[in-house]
Amino acid sequence: MPKDRSIHSVLIIGSGPIIIGQACEFDYSGSQASRSLREEGIEVSLINSNPATIMTDPVTADHIYLLPMTVESIIQILEERQIDAVLPTMGGQTALNLAIEAGKMGVWEKYNVKLIGVDLEAIELTENREAFRQHMVDIGLKVAPSHIANSFLEGKEAAQKIGFPLVIRPSYTLGGTGGAFVHQEEEFDGALRRGLSASPTHEVLVEKAVLGWKEFELELLRDANDNVVIICVVENLDPMGIHTGDSITVAPAMTLSDTAYQRMRNEAILAMRSLGNFSGGCNIQFAQEPETEELIVIEINPRVSRSSA
Repeated sequence: MPKDRSIHSVLIIGSGPIIIGQACEFDYSGSQASRSLREEGIEVSLINSNPATIMTDPVTADHIYLLPMTVESIIQILEERQIDAVLPTMGGQTALNLAIEAGKMGVWEKYNVKLIGVDLEAIELTENREAFRQHMVDIGLKVAPSHIANSFLEGKEAAQKIGFPLVIRPSYTLGGTGGAFVHQEEEFDGALRRGLSASPTHEVLVEKAVLGWKEFELELLRDANDNVVIICVVENLDPMGIHTGDSITVAPAMTLSDTAYQRMRNEAILAMRSLGNFSGGCNIQFAQEPETEELIVIEINPRVSRSSA
């Protein structure tokens, strides 16, 4: 790919506070991104409120801002620096949410900054659980039976339609926050309330739980000419039912047949291309029925994850 010569200065958004055992991959990927950009002669500014990361070491970037992860902080940096582009895909959900918020406030347009690695439409599509589910169905991929709920009553109705066991997935949260598996009806009310309150948009997906299925994750990379490569395939040693962030994983996948892998690969590339025309990293999680090898799409993150690390 030829170099984009319109970009001379890039802002990388970090992941902010990290809880122990989670999100260190964003520190790794952010540090690597900074090194790669600087090797290309690009000036790198970096915002991360967490001083206990590698990326906030003075040697990592040209300008480091230990500021709160807010739009106000972003505006401060854009006022001080001549930023051409912002890279929000290295800082996990925190960075994506911040990019969306700044975009809705017109910050990127005002300061003539372009998003690289993703576009806002792709973030919105993958984070809006109902829109994403419908999009997967529209392009011919399977998903678990589910209903969206924006209220307690809608959640109760969804549970009655689908039946137990269920998984509750809040929209726009990081690391499974607010999510829960519900095996019995008496556990449902409390789990639903927690999920709705954890979501910044007060929205959850109530989904059939495919407990015991295998879980795989593919990391993809696409360039501006629409070439897509699979960086790696990760297999969770734990079956569906254990959050992927809490699971031991191995790479490459160990128990995936070649035919199932090719199908998974084709579906992953189809899904990524359907999200928009951005070039950058993306990961997609699949569940596979152990006997029939049936595949369903669990979710897509239009950003890097630990599998790219």
